[in-house]
Amino acid sequence: MIKPNLVFGFFVDNLLGDLQATIDAAKTPNGAVYPVGSVVQLVPTEVMIKREKGYNAVTKDWEFFELDVSAKGSEIKVRGAFEVVNKFGGNCFGCHIKAKPQWDLICEQEHGCDPITLPNGMVLSQHTIKAVQKADPRCVTKEQQQVRKALEQVSAS
Repeated sequence: MIKPNLVFGFFVDNLLGDLQATIDAAKTPNGAVYPVGSVVQLVPTEVMIKREKGYNAVTKDWEFFELDVSAKGSEIKVRGAFEVVNKFGGNCFGCHIKAKPQWDLICEQEHGCDPITLPNGMVLSQHTIKAVQKADPRCVTKEQQQVRKALEQVSAS
């Protein structure tokens, strides 16, 4: 299992191998422009990737993705700049554009973005987001798989 790089509650990586620069940008207290190749993910079903300069000036060169995730991996459902709507019904760009300029479209508390809200109006807390992250089927340990299988057997009898 790959050990994720968790920074302030979200996962980061860099597709071009410049992980340290991505981590440094994420940890900069006054904001920073993320390097090309940066991957930022809060919940398993959505991710944003910093593309090459000129990809899209309006999105500050970020591309958004909605994913289908399973124990077998991830599949891209929708990708793009403006057309991606997350599992909670929100347009990714519509939220991220509200981030204050120094945050390079990264949404966190105090960055200017709206909180993640479910269609019923419930706002996801940090605790709820952590629960969603832990439920990622791609990251289930063998022990968790065994427990789930045992519980399924008990339920079936």
